[in-house]
Amino acid sequence: MNDRTGLPDSVDLLIEPRSRDLGGFTVGRVLPYAKRRLVGPFIFFDVMGPSRFAPGEGVDVRPHPHIGLATVTYLFEGELRHRDNLGCDQVIRPGDVNWMTAGRGIVHSERTDDAPRAAGQRLYGIQTWVALPASDEETAPSFHHHPAADLPTIERDGATYTLIAGAAFGAVSPVRTFSPIYYAAVDADAGAPIDPVAEHVERAIYVVDGPVEIDGTRIPENTMAVLKSGASPKIRATEMSRLMLLGGANIGERKIWWNLVATDEAKINAARKRWADAAASGFEEAGDFALPPGETEHIPLPDGP
Repeated sequence: MNDRTGLPDSVDLLIEPRSRDLGGFTVGRVLPYAKRRLVGPFIFFDVMGPSRFAPGEGVDVRPHPHIGLATVTYLFEGELRHRDNLGCDQVIRPGDVNWMTAGRGIVHSERTDDAPRAAGQRLYGIQTWVALPASDEETAPSFHHHPAADLPTIERDGATYTLIAGAAFGAVSPVRTFSPIYYAAVDADAGAPIDPVAEHVERAIYVVDGPVEIDGTRIPENTMAVLKSGASPKIRATEMSRLMLLGGANIGERKIWWNLVATDEAKINAARKRWADAAASGFEEAGDFALPPGETEHIPLPDGP
C-alpha cells in the first residue's frame, strides 16, 4: 500500500515496512522510501520485531561506523546492550531512550547480553536515524541514555503520550536534539482522539499495534501515514492502539550510503575510506573509527557504490 488511492485529503502517503536482514535478525524498514526520503529530520525508521529469540539466540550487530546522524533506540519489549568507541556501555530496556550522536564519526555495536540470550527473549522496538543539520555534521560524537522515568508523559482524552525527543503537547523532552523535532510513543484506548501535533511542519504517524482512523479512513497497523503540511486531520484509535508520532522541520536533502549520512557525497566517500583504512590497520590507526572497548569484530565495508 503506497499510493493515494482512497486516502483522505490530509494524508500524503502510506508506507508499509519492507523486510531487511541486519545480520541475524530482520527489521521492517519504513524510511527511507522511494517516494519519501525523510519526514522532518527522520531519515531511517526501522521496526525491530516482534521477534522471539529461542534460548541461546540473540542479536549480534557487530561494530560499524556512522557519520552525520543521531541514532535513537526505543524498545517495547526485551533489552539490548549498546557499546561504542567513546567507552559507553549501556543496556536499554523498554521505555528508555538511547540517543547516540555520530557527528564526525562513531563506531558502535548492539548485542544481546548473556542472561537474556541464555533464557531467550521477545524483542520489539523502533530504531530511527535523525539527520543532523549541516552545521552540526562535524560535531563531536556523544551518547546519552535517558531512563523511562525521565521522559515527560502527557495524559489526554484516553491516550498517554511519552515524549521521547523534542517538543510537543506543551512539554519538552530532556533528550538533546539539533533541529526542531518531535518524537513520541502513544498508548491509546479505543475511541481516543490522537493529537496530530499541528505546530510542526512535517508529520507522520506509525501505527504499531491496533488500527486508527484518519478523517474516517482506516489506517491498519504496521503502516506509516505521512500527513500533508498544514492539514488538520481528525485521528482516532478504533481499538486499543500503540502509535509513534514523528516529524519536525524540513532539514533538506541528504546523501545516504550504508550507515553513513551527509549533505555532501565527498564526506561519505571520505568516511568509507576511513573505515577501510581502519580495518586494514587492524584498528590500530583508527581515530574516530576505533572499535568499542572489548570488541574484536567489525562489519566490513560493503561492496559496490
